[in-house]
Amino acid sequence: MNQTTTSVPHRSVGDLVRMGIFTALIAVGAFIRIPVPVCPFTLQLLFTTLAGILLGSRRGSGAVLVYLALGLVGVPVFTEGGGIAYIFQPTFGYLIGFAAGAWLTGKIIETSPDGSLTRYVAACLAGLAVVYGCGMAYVYVINNFYLGTPLGLWPLILYCFLLAVPGDIVLCLLAAVLGRKIRRAGML
Repeated sequence: MNQTTTSVPHRSVGDLVRMGIFTALIAVGAFIRIPVPVCPFTLQLLFTTLAGILLGSRRGSGAVLVYLALGLVGVPVFTEGGGIAYIFQPTFGYLIGFAAGAWLTGKIIETSPDGSLTRYVAACLAGLAVVYGCGMAYVYVINNFYLGTPLGLWPLILYCFLLAVPGDIVLCLLAAVLGRKIRRAGML
């Protein structure tokens, strides 16, 4: 079978470089902490969301998956280090959610004939919902069934959603504005 008849997606060197840049930005974003009262947050969500917007669903989520793979093999790119044991950290679900969120954000942008800011914001918020869905479910399961530290539904909603989501909504708005401007300018 020759190269032109295979179903493997073609990735140019430029695509791989862009994915590598976003993988590095996500890693750096894990260590850029924005201090806010009650719940400090990192810039990982900004970079994973921008990866979905600027690289598309497949390449954006691919950049996040490379980041996850690096962390799981032991490169200390996660906020608390790295290694395969990180899957037992309650917050690991948010990292999984970053890949799914980047995919969904990118897919909505790709399938949208309308390049309006409203569409970009909606795509980013949809990705954010996936991140929180994965993250909160993982926190609940790990705490209740693995760590043996029962966590009720109300504390889960309070600490893993209500206190954290305002900052992440701001990051989504920033990603929507930046991503739209960069795409319109054809810079990436």
